[in-house]
Amino acid sequence: MFKEMLESIIERTEGSLGALIMGTDGIAVEKVLGQAGAEANLDVAAAEFTSLVRSAQRAGVDTGLGALRELVISLEGAVMLMRLLSKDYFVVLALSSEGNLGRGRFELRKAELKLAKEFAV
Repeated sequence: MFKEMLESIIERTEGSLGALIMGTDGIAVEKVLGQAGAEANLDVAAAEFTSLVRSAQRAGVDTGLGALRELVISLEGAVMLMRLLSKDYFVVLALSSEGNLGRGRFELRKAELKLAKEFAV
């Protein structure tokens, strides 16, 4: 189920390099990487960005602004979109710098709604 969901996100989003479901412990639950994504070690990058997700979660709570929903990191070589599924899991979509960011955000929101039951605590 998870692999099919990630494949669907990649197919529908122009410029996708790969998609992953990650735990906030930095371990990938499932991943689908294209050739460019595998060469760029996106699974390693997603694990590294886990610490930013945890920091942003704490900052939202500490400031009283609420739970983190989404985090976007724009790098020279890629844009990383992260959408929280629960406090412990999130989905990552890596796009080329020319990728369709709006469509990627839309697809991650749809995935969040479909997967919410699976990751409910």
